[in-house]
Amino acid sequence: MLDALRTYFHGKIPLTEAQFSELVGLLTPRQLAKGEVLGRQGEPARFGAFVVRGCLRSYVTDERQKEHILQFAPENWWISDQHSLRRHEPALFAIDALEDSEVLLFGAAFYAQLPAFGPEFQAFFYELLQRSLVAMQRRLIGVLSVPAEARYQEFLQLYPTLAQRLPQRHIAAYLGITPESLSRIRAERARG
Repeated sequence: MLDALRTYFHGKIPLTEAQFSELVGLLTPRQLAKGEVLGRQGEPARFGAFVVRGCLRSYVTDERQKEHILQFAPENWWISDQHSLRRHEPALFAIDALEDSEVLLFGAAFYAQLPAFGPEFQAFFYELLQRSLVAMQRRLIGVLSVPAEARYQEFLQLYPTLAQRLPQRHIAAYLGITPESLSRIRAERARG
């Protein structure tokens, strides 16, 4: 699992062997079975994760028990409810595994230790946070104002491997449409 993390950072940010070892000390390798919950909506988050293999998702469940997927996290993605994790407040969303997955877990101490790794490392994670914020803003605008067909196209660009790996109901929940609507969109794309 650690080789995947080393590969992830290679070319993104220079880490000495000592820094990498210190970073690894803040992470806990874990296997998650398909369906296993990493964090529950409404409970304080204990962990975030770097996905080595598999796929996680973050989602909210509304009062009618309908799931709305906010994010998928396939290989080499980070996922957490940062606000809950850092402030020990109830999580806004749940996180679980959509596939059997290998992850590296991190807790609130991870964020507190970032400055110790130097300004480059802190800047790297600041950039990740900025990109995450921009992605969520674009996603919100898309759900509010972009046709479903265009949202599906954006999904395919953002998550190129997931259309073949995930059940249609999860993709539909991410797009904010019914599985039947997604079937129609896919059929129209196949026709041409």
